[in-house]
Amino acid sequence: MKPVFGVVADDLTGGMETAAMLVAQGVDCGFVTDPAALAQEPERPAYVVAQKTRVIAADLAVAKMEAGARALLDRGARQLFFKYCATFDSTDQGNIGPVADMLLRVAGADRTAFCPGSPELLRTVYSGHLFLGTQLVSESPKRHDPLTPMTDPDLVRVLQRQSKTGVGLLHYPLLRAGAEALEAAIARQMAEGKQFFIIDSVTNDDLATIARLTRDWKVMTGNATIVQYYPPLWKALGLVATDAAVTSLPPVRGGGMVLSGSCADRTLEQLAAFEAARPVLRLDLLSTPDAASAINEAMNWALPRLNEGPVAIATSASPEAVRAAQDRYGRDGAAALAEAILGGLALALKQAGVRRFVVAGGETSGSIVEHLGVKRLRVGAYGGPGIGNAVTDGVEPMGFCLKSGKLGPVDLFLSALHSMEYPGGAA
Repeated sequence: MKPVFGVVADDLTGGMETAAMLVAQGVDCGFVTDPAALAQEPERPAYVVAQKTRVIAADLAVAKMEAGARALLDRGARQLFFKYCATFDSTDQGNIGPVADMLLRVAGADRTAFCPGSPELLRTVYSGHLFLGTQLVSESPKRHDPLTPMTDPDLVRVLQRQSKTGVGLLHYPLLRAGAEALEAAIARQMAEGKQFFIIDSVTNDDLATIARLTRDWKVMTGNATIVQYYPPLWKALGLVATDAAVTSLPPVRGGGMVLSGSCADRTLEQLAAFEAARPVLRLDLLSTPDAASAINEAMNWALPRLNEGPVAIATSASPEAVRAAQDRYGRDGAAALAEAILGGLALALKQAGVRRFVVAGGETSGSIVEHLGVKRLRVGAYGGPGIGNAVTDGVEPMGFCLKSGKLGPVDLFLSALHSMEYPGGAA
């Protein structure tokens, strides 16, 4: 069986969400964090290769994503999909544009589209401009993001600064005009040298239209939300068969832990809700001499408390505290210190018997999974925006809930840890 769909994702939370959307529709989807691990995967109709590439140097991101894309093409993937954030997280150096350039080259494609929209999350694109709710992204809290501030809402301009490939726009009236009008507009713009197309998306019906338009394209890009509109098209063509058995995960026993590196408002709210029931240790990067000292302090705090139930350790902080840490360590240095602390903690906690992890933040999730040496995961069915649930194989499986910093219900942390232990809902 050759896979219908091969996904390269620029972080683990988004990649897991993408796999979960496919699994929820009965499409068996493999999930790996290392392209080489695809060789160990059985034949499946879909695979996700999720790597931590969103904010690393563009040339390194391209190299890592190319390894993933080539591994998927070697397995025979019919279509490549590049998954990135609904808020188009990137800078003028990349990494969305450079990775998309590479994907066209390695797949031998002449076009691709960009669909970050997620109407259910009020992430919409109109006239090429990205909105978060009723605000332009440049007027939303996203403009203050410590790693990928979005200060320009025009995605055509944003993407064009990242790539020499011509960027066109398929605006909202074209989506309503039908397939023939869309194809004609694409042909006109391609004649002008454009191969990238930002596509407006305001409603879920728009996502369904875009999926039909791009069903047979060699390369497609976007947020995870559009992925759920492809399986019905594949099934209609006889390309995949569904299997309800792929949607369930086995229970995971052992200690439970929340590790949080996200500084998003929603994550701070989730930590506060968790703290109403269980202890939270907040680590201050400004008072931390080094990662090893912070890990030792946190383990001494956590171990006696874990006997009574799950606890949380966070480097999450307010925007003011983040800026202070960046002023001292530099932007990349502050992020690297936080990830080294939380990644090292995860490894020490595993050795102490913790088997259930809730991790807040895409970059944090990538760092922790890397520290734990996890290369393959079995992903459960989609449980909500920005949230992925998975387990490792083996005699002593580990369970993970990896969540986007900006998403998830306020009471997620405790409920996620409970559901890993009792996936059927039992007490």
